[in-house]
Amino acid sequence: MGAFPIAEKLDRLFKQHKPEPSYMAVSEAIRAGQGVAISHTYIWQLRTGRRDNPTVTHLTALATYFGVPVAYFIDDEQTRRIDDQLQLLKTIRDAGVTEIALRAADVSPRGRDMISELIRKVWESERGAES
Repeated sequence: MGAFPIAEKLDRLFKQHKPEPSYMAVSEAIRAGQGVAISHTYIWQLRTGRRDNPTVTHLTALATYFGVPVAYFIDDEQTRRIDDQLQLLKTIRDAGVTEIALRAADVSPRGRDMISELIRKVWESERGAES
């Protein structure tokens, strides 16, 4: 097994979701959306390390549910890279800038430059006010 056992990887994916989904919800969503039979007990066993040798079908179904490539479970370098991306997304979400980012995606490059400049000016102004 690599540096990151499957249980740790699956645990991080569960914790990334807010609110954290139940094992039953994950199993039902996989069954309904992907046609893959997987029990909530089996998912719990994988997450807690009581089972550690899932089939490729189950890994693929879990990866699809959580929106990551199946390589997340297999390749520790991919795990690190994806975990970094997930952490960045969590930071953005926690900072409350998701709406700004989504709206900026539909703005012209010139408009995005203007938004970026305004944010920089507000940031500088507030940093100066803290001093």
